[in-house]
Amino acid sequence: MSMFSYEIVKECKQSGARIGRFTTPHGVIETPVFMPVGTMATVKALSPEEIKETGSQIILSNTYHLYLRPGHEIIKAAGGLHKFMNWDGPILTDSGGFQVFSLSSLRKITDDGVQFNSFLDGSKHYFTPEKSIEIQKALGSDIVMAFDECTAGDTTYKKAKEALDRTVNWLDRCSKVELPENQIMFPIVQGNMYADLRLESLERTVPYAKCGIAIGGLSVGEPKPVMYEMLDVLQPALPKNMPRYLMGVGSADCFVEGIARGIDMMDCVLPTRIARNGTAMTMHGDLTIRNAQYKDDFSPVEEGCDCYCCRNYSRAYVRHLINTDEILGGRLLSIHNIRFLHRLAAKIKEAIYADRLLDFRDEFIAGYEFKNKQEK
Repeated sequence: MSMFSYEIVKECKQSGARIGRFTTPHGVIETPVFMPVGTMATVKALSPEEIKETGSQIILSNTYHLYLRPGHEIIKAAGGLHKFMNWDGPILTDSGGFQVFSLSSLRKITDDGVQFNSFLDGSKHYFTPEKSIEIQKALGSDIVMAFDECTAGDTTYKKAKEALDRTVNWLDRCSKVELPENQIMFPIVQGNMYADLRLESLERTVPYAKCGIAIGGLSVGEPKPVMYEMLDVLQPALPKNMPRYLMGVGSADCFVEGIARGIDMMDCVLPTRIARNGTAMTMHGDLTIRNAQYKDDFSPVEEGCDCYCCRNYSRAYVRHLINTDEILGGRLLSIHNIRFLHRLAAKIKEAIYADRLLDFRDEFIAGYEFKNKQEK
């Protein structure tokens, strides 16, 4: 009997968005869900206990970075990633494909695999689909991602088709690496910003999806309406009996828009990255806390928020920390931003249960965009 399963608890009649239960060896994930990113086996500046207190159910780590430092064999010797980083919940590991894309000046892609230079010391390395999966096996993550080729938002049709074909060929090779019963592989749909290629990629990818499928190659520089268009194209054809993971998306508006289009799982470094730069996410738009208007504002970062930051500290204090480069400022806002997305997920679930997610989306986006324009 599989250690992974997914059941739909409720489907919104207005949008098709779902509430689900995704069972993994390290716990049940209630979807829709935001997944904080711990690239180097840590969500930057936060302890596992702090991450858990925000309500996080699952976190991500990255194969490419952990392969370079400290090395997957060291993590394997430590008992796997869960023990190494003291996280007892589910873990998803990215395959390294996106890092290959984002470090484009340091790599060479062939049909066999990818040669790249380490961003640390310039040393040469070679990833094949098989090697990516073997590294993830050693890391011991619950969810393993297939090795894919991600392309930029302005890629030509010809290049996008070549990358699609290569991704499917690599997926077939990934699928031949046997995983233990406590790991499962998510295949990744590519196809760039071309509707026919997206649908072709999905059709060729679905046979490899056992209990989860991912959508990659979005939020790579294209306008948000284009991303939504691609999700609209895919939604009717996506398999219903498994979680759908939109990779690398984590702004509040995209989170709501993605779930309204049938997405169940999302991840992004954005919430913690902007936190370290002094930006707080709220239900009514982003706040640039470092701005002078908050210097004597002794209200919480967000009224009504139950996170550790908002329960204990004021905007004025957090602004002081950010503007004096105190580490605590970025930590507090990171806690707040992660908790914010979990609170937003809870509101989305309420709207799904009430069969009014599209109404909620329109109300939320209108207020969120208005506030962001004010901030600018």
